Amino acid sequence: MSFWAALSLFLLTVALMEGFAYVMHRWVMHGWGWFLHESHHRARHGNWELNDLYAVIFAVPSIVLLLGGVQLGWWPGFTWIGAGIAAYGAIYFGFHDVIVHQRIPTRYLPKSAYMKRIVQAHRLHHVVETREGNVSFGFLVAPRPEALKAELKRRGRAGVRRAVGDRSAAPAAFVED
Repeated sequence: MSFWAALSLFLLTVALMEGFAYVMHRWVMHGWGWFLHESHHRARHGNWELNDLYAVIFAVPSIVLLLGGVQLGWWPGFTWIGAGIAAYGAIYFGFHDVIVHQRIPTRYLPKSAYMKRIVQAHRLHHVVETREGNVSFGFLVAPRPEALKAELKRRGRAGVRRAVGDRSAAPAAFVED
């Protein structure tokens, strides 16, 4: 396989993984897989949550494709597809677990408009504690925060987490502009 074909396959896989992640997050994690994902919408106690099993589940296809492409003589493109899935997983980990949820302490503060937008969109996703009523299921592509706030307001703020100690206030992440 040529370098350009391999690179194209790798980059295409990374890009398509955003769509796959959206579908899995919207209809599996907030659907029949909520029993694992629910832990991610609650306060975490300790280093791990049940939701972390999704990382293991989603790593399996990447591992199988890399093994098949590198060691088992399968079509070489499988190596690059597996690498693209792994790259998306690394990007996801860096954005989601390190930057947004700060599971690894860092002093990083989003400065670009893009980073601010996706961080705020993900935080708006997390103001809803329930399986239904969430907004913004993507990770690297997200609607404008103003549109997400308007959608939460339109839904009557159903499932929106209350501020600690205040049974009537919306969370700080959901302040009217």
